[in-house]
Amino acid sequence: MPAFDLVVVGAGGGPDETNLSAYLFKPHDAEWDDGALALEAGSAQGALAAILHQNPLLFKSRNSPTQKTYTAPEIYSLLRCFLITHAHLDHISGLVLSAGSLKGPRKRIYATKETLNDLETVFSDRIWPNLASWNEDDEKYKLLYSQLHIDSKYREIYPGISVRTMPLNHGHIEKGQYGSTAFFIRHNAQNHEFLFFGDVEPDTIADEPRTINVWRAAASKIPQKLSAIFIECSWPSGRSDDTLYGHLNPAHLVDELVVLATEVVKFRKGEDANVRIKPVKKRKKNPIVEEELVGALDHLRIYVMHCKDDSASDSTQPMRNVIVSQIRELIKEKKLGAQILAVEQAMYIEI
Repeated sequence: MPAFDLVVVGAGGGPDETNLSAYLFKPHDAEWDDGALALEAGSAQGALAAILHQNPLLFKSRNSPTQKTYTAPEIYSLLRCFLITHAHLDHISGLVLSAGSLKGPRKRIYATKETLNDLETVFSDRIWPNLASWNEDDEKYKLLYSQLHIDSKYREIYPGISVRTMPLNHGHIEKGQYGSTAFFIRHNAQNHEFLFFGDVEPDTIADEPRTINVWRAAASKIPQKLSAIFIECSWPSGRSDDTLYGHLNPAHLVDELVVLATEVVKFRKGEDANVRIKPVKKRKKNPIVEEELVGALDHLRIYVMHCKDDSASDSTQPMRNVIVSQIRELIKEKKLGAQILAVEQAMYIEI
């Protein structure tokens, strides 16, 4: 049985402001009426209203004989919290614009201290009214800042759902490296999770590689406990490293997946060694060879998101389809085995 249901409110990386990173999810064994969580909030109620106009039963109940339809504000009133990877506008603008009209219970904003500090500069009574607080007891504020710590622990953010937070690189600013976040999101009862990346630059061009640590944390769980990864690929093939601006292109994404596959093979080889009955002589460790990576990511779904539209492109296809097609070709050459899927606005995904 799936662990989660996820609705894509927005999946793009701009410049279309009606389709920016925004996802709503809940435990698969619960109803939307029971409460839901937001993952990023670039787009929000306006985008969801347009989606519901096309598909009024998107949030239908599996158990009720009569199907209820929802408005976008009703769905957002059901939210209990927002998970935010970083505070760039294409990830928070929907949260900011909706903040004053959110109904229902008080809603937490879960993020790293750095991201919450950035949000404070927005909710400052200058860029936007101050609608968020750090004070648990201050009920007049609809939004409550809640810090996530960078460590190996999972923190429960909703009954039965926990998250582990890991740092990513997202390019350079004048003050140095700009940070983003990856979330391991776990259904505690099923012990099944998915991995969601914020914007991320390739480890190969970062001053201090960080994505490798995410892959090492994921390797032991694939595919039994972790079978879905959401990761960005903003640019098509041919984009030079100096114009990536903290994002991935197909070649770099596949390079990252090769690193993941290598970590998976390392873990499985170590696991096999641990179950041997007879002791063996200590041998010099041999590097993983390319042939060993064949099929290493079988049964793993890679959801590609945050593809940036290009109005100057000659292609008749949406840019996400161009990018995903390029990734699939590279994955096929490497024979890694992962299934590559394009994330599209209005999708309903079971994980």
